[in-house]
Amino acid sequence: MKDFDIGSDKVSAEDKGGGAVRRTSVLVVGAGPTGLLLASELRRRGVPCHLIDARPGPLHWDRATVVHPRSLQIFESLGLVDKLLDVGCRQRVIKIYSGGNVLGMIDLSTCGSVYGFNLGLSEDVTESILTEYLVQQGGEVNRSCRLVGLTPYSEGVLAEIERDGERYQVDARWVVGCDGIHSATRELSGIGFEGHKIAKQWAVFDATAQGWSDTYEGIFAYHDLLPIIMTALPGKRWRVYLRPSSEDSDIVADATSTLRVYAPAVRFVDVENPTRFNCYTKVASRFRSGAVFLAGDSAHLCSPSEGHGMNCGIQDAFNLAWKLALVHDGVADSALLDSYEAERRPIAEMFTQSGDDFEQAQTMTDPTERDSRDQAIKAMLADPDNLHQRVMAETELNLEYSRSPIIMGDANDDLAPGYRLPDTILVQWAGERSEMQPRGLHELAHRARHTLMLLAGPKADRSALVELHAALQDLAADSPLFEAAVALGSHADLPVEIGQLQPAGADLLGIKETTLLVVRPDGYVGLRSDQNHLGALENYRALVSGSSRS
Repeated sequence: MKDFDIGSDKVSAEDKGGGAVRRTSVLVVGAGPTGLLLASELRRRGVPCHLIDARPGPLHWDRATVVHPRSLQIFESLGLVDKLLDVGCRQRVIKIYSGGNVLGMIDLSTCGSVYGFNLGLSEDVTESILTEYLVQQGGEVNRSCRLVGLTPYSEGVLAEIERDGERYQVDARWVVGCDGIHSATRELSGIGFEGHKIAKQWAVFDATAQGWSDTYEGIFAYHDLLPIIMTALPGKRWRVYLRPSSEDSDIVADATSTLRVYAPAVRFVDVENPTRFNCYTKVASRFRSGAVFLAGDSAHLCSPSEGHGMNCGIQDAFNLAWKLALVHDGVADSALLDSYEAERRPIAEMFTQSGDDFEQAQTMTDPTERDSRDQAIKAMLADPDNLHQRVMAETELNLEYSRSPIIMGDANDDLAPGYRLPDTILVQWAGERSEMQPRGLHELAHRARHTLMLLAGPKADRSALVELHAALQDLAADSPLFEAAVALGSHADLPVEIGQLQPAGADLLGIKETTLLVVRPDGYVGLRSDQNHLGALENYRALVSGSSRS
């Protein structure tokens, strides 16, 4: 049997109707942020994958720029957040204007995360960091490779790929299309892409705002007849998004005409990458068809106005990777993969609807309607509850999976199943050390598999806590579903392997006595059990692994 080299991978020639055939577990199509993160996370979990991209090289500029706090939490769990923070620009506030007036401000520091800001950096920089991460996991991008055929069969999918005029095949258990708006994966799978083209064209350019006197750590939205949105970039630069006045207008002059209503002395200089583009609101009719999945722009498109597109794709990849790994390793049956669409498609629908609402509001021309819109924005920003909801939506920290088919347990107003473990609660935890060290509670769940987290309030029985922790440690050591068991209590005389949870932290989580949390690899609570802990845990294990369905 003859071997062929494809990148760093070995493939074998067999008679499957084509030339060289490479066997892998997952074929990832598209090396944007979604595909890069997915391939990296699969590799980190020991799942063989083959990543292809039709482009001959990485992007040198891309119009997406905002990384939201929820995505920063994901990058933290991968050990990458400091790299992004070092090269990005913190966008701490959003200031909104219209008709020559200030409508209000959104302070992102009130979001309840340690990342109280959006991060401004061009998508190509994010891609370069993720590409380096992929290489660290032993992967690579196979470029100039175009997907031209998909043939499902009983054990997976046979994909045909064209590279430099020649073709090879990949025999994969699963294929994930992360290949964007014109996704070959989606089209070859026959999955519908429903929605509409956004009527009014967008444009964008990078520039320095000479004479600027306001903060460089913000986003400035001007809802005038010629609307513009300025998002801060590193080096006191701006990425300026706008709706051009005509198909052939000078877009820099268009943006300047609006900005000078508010800052007459400012002008844009050192302009780079002026680009016009069309946008769409679309969601795939399905995110899964047998062994084929869609993620990122292949699965959903929304208005760029709120910066959700790239971030939603990153979260798609993070959600799907651990599920594919569990099924690949035989820890769960394939029904677990149905939860990907059940969890992520509603998020995409929410973002597309929100984007359409923004589009409608931004492009109003009737004076009466515009005045009503401006008054509504002012009222919303002046109401603390409505403002908080807007902050949480902007930062994407309001995303939850409470209706997921793979979460269960006790309801709770503070932290219920399907909700994200907060990143602001500090604990004292020794781990393998001999002395307690301050850690974020969420950091204890930065693992490739589920974390068993036992939390005890002031009224919990100390000896029962120690006994239950020992049982959970034994279970974690023997189960491929769980990676570790950690325990924290408010007692002063706990053994060193049990950390300290302050009463205030217990109150924030609604911990009265002893609560077991099973934290998924994506940081969401899969199970909350305030009693009958081991019985609830067995039910959760059966739910996720699929044994409860057999």
